[in-house]
Amino acid sequence: MMRYFIPFIVLALALTSCKDTKSERIRTAVKSQLSLYPESTLQDIYKNFFQDYFGPGHMVSDTTSAGAYLDRELASFEHPDGAYYEPTGSNGNFFRVNLSVIKEGLISRDAFFDAFLRSVSNIQTITLEQWEGEWQEIDSVIHTMDLSLAGYEQERAKIFSLLEQGKYVMHHSEPFSKAYDPHYRIIGREIFQKEIRPLLPPQK
Repeated sequence: MMRYFIPFIVLALALTSCKDTKSERIRTAVKSQLSLYPESTLQDIYKNFFQDYFGPGHMVSDTTSAGAYLDRELASFEHPDGAYYEPTGSNGNFFRVNLSVIKEGLISRDAFFDAFLRSVSNIQTITLEQWEGEWQEIDSVIHTMDLSLAGYEQERAKIFSLLEQGKYVMHHSEPFSKAYDPHYRIIGREIFQKEIRPLLPPQK
């Protein structure tokens, strides 16, 4: 199983250095994602930054169904690839935690699920109007990076059209899903650092 570590060091330094401007942190986060996931499209970059502000993007109203869905997902794959964890966006407010930590016996399913539920219940979201303003700033930085992303103009228009409709949730793009088959849950930074990270080995 491949593990990725160096890009996280770069991103962590960017997130913690007071010398870095917001635009520089955005650039670093985008570059880190494309280094780890070259098949990412703008839609996947959007999702990463969205998760930094909104976590999973929804409340869990039925914990029984959410637990059953997790169990079905765990049963659907054998050898998950990718990093054990990675910070979201340019602020690292949340972490994507790979379900491999459960499959490999590093964390119990119940402890993981409890951390996820508490992360969801503790979300303090911003308004759609505030998020639209944040994304416009993020988008303006990305637009100057000349990334040559597949379907860039179409997806850029799609995102702004979605926001104009008062919507904001997007799934991973089809190229991303096919290339990486992601299996993770979003855990809040404080919960992750106190309860999850101490149980994990160093990333390779």
